[in-house]
Amino acid sequence: MFSIVQRVYLDHAATTQMLPQVRQAWLEVSENVGNASSLHTSGRAARRVVESARESIAQDLGIRPSDVIFTGGGTEADNLAIKGLYWSRCSQLGKSPLAIATSAIEHHAVLDPVQWLGSHEHASVILVNADSSGRVSVADVEKTLSEHEVALVSIMWANNEIGAIQPVHEIANVCKHFGVPFHTDAVQALGQVPLHLPELDAAAVTLSSHKIGGPVGVGALIVDSAAKLTPILHGGGQEREVRSGTLDPASISAFAAAVRFSISELDQHAIRLRELQQYLVEAVIQAVPDAILNGPPPGGLRLPNNTHFSFPGCEGDSLLMLLDAAGIDCSTGSACTAGISEPSHVLLSMGVDEKTARASLRFSLGRDSSREGIDQLARALPVVVERAQRAGSVSV
Repeated sequence: MFSIVQRVYLDHAATTQMLPQVRQAWLEVSENVGNASSLHTSGRAARRVVESARESIAQDLGIRPSDVIFTGGGTEADNLAIKGLYWSRCSQLGKSPLAIATSAIEHHAVLDPVQWLGSHEHASVILVNADSSGRVSVADVEKTLSEHEVALVSIMWANNEIGAIQPVHEIANVCKHFGVPFHTDAVQALGQVPLHLPELDAAAVTLSSHKIGGPVGVGALIVDSAAKLTPILHGGGQEREVRSGTLDPASISAFAAAVRFSISELDQHAIRLRELQQYLVEAVIQAVPDAILNGPPPGGLRLPNNTHFSFPGCEGDSLLMLLDAAGIDCSTGSACTAGISEPSHVLLSMGVDEKTARASLRFSLGRDSSREGIDQLARALPVVVERAQRAGSVSV
């Protein structure tokens, strides 16, 4: 079996370790009690924490504090954006159902609510395919808007599996031309690439805390002041009556600390990750010469923390388990669909055949990643791939 020097965590796109200063921010606030909706002294203190965090995030992103709607995470924010914008748009136009345009490579936090609206509200679902590198064509979005009455467009900022950065600014401009609200899931992009939100004509942008060193269970939907959202949760009327539910001051404060650090260190962090990314790609190809790098080559069209490979003749799940035994943590795709043995819908949309799509793994880098960890991966891969190929040939 394998001799494990140390465990190597290469699944930072799924979640990443909480930063020390973020943990400290959480601990300091969590020592106090108070509901941010309460009017007494403790409640007002909790409200100040929430509003201070809101102002901090707004300052770091170059937006207005009132644009920040706190949620329980990226999935909730995506659902609020998709359903909220769709229902509001139908009401505004006095028409239902309308069409929804999104890409075939979206995270299931976008695809599933879109499909739900198709099944339950009879919305027409238009899926725009990606090219062979995993990028959506601006021209295809423009063609869709010219041919259909669309309630909203949702295209992710960067893909969670293959790291392809999408032309969201250009797509947003096309949507503005047609008067259609644009939403983007920027969960993977935050802390990896500059966002420049004031320059983006988006109705809503989804963010998450735990991908940037913050706590799990908190995120935000950045909503333009001109955008109208129909709430999907009803109750206390928190967050401008857009998102009801008791707010978590400790997690929100920690989220703000994570945003501040990730943006202040972004340039340095990206340079370091791009060097490690190139080193990882070269190490994997050298260890397994027939490995296929999926998505754009390392550079400006790919997130600096992402690599994604197919290993012909293998099953991704077998590779995952064998690498786990070798002390390597990685993923076959989105952690949110882990345990579901299906080929990657992202790769299939790019034109990859089903067999190759099943043979894929994602290695995603973070602040604790190192060349030594990559070397450990490279030493394990030849044996892992050989065993996975043997297992695949036996099962055929």
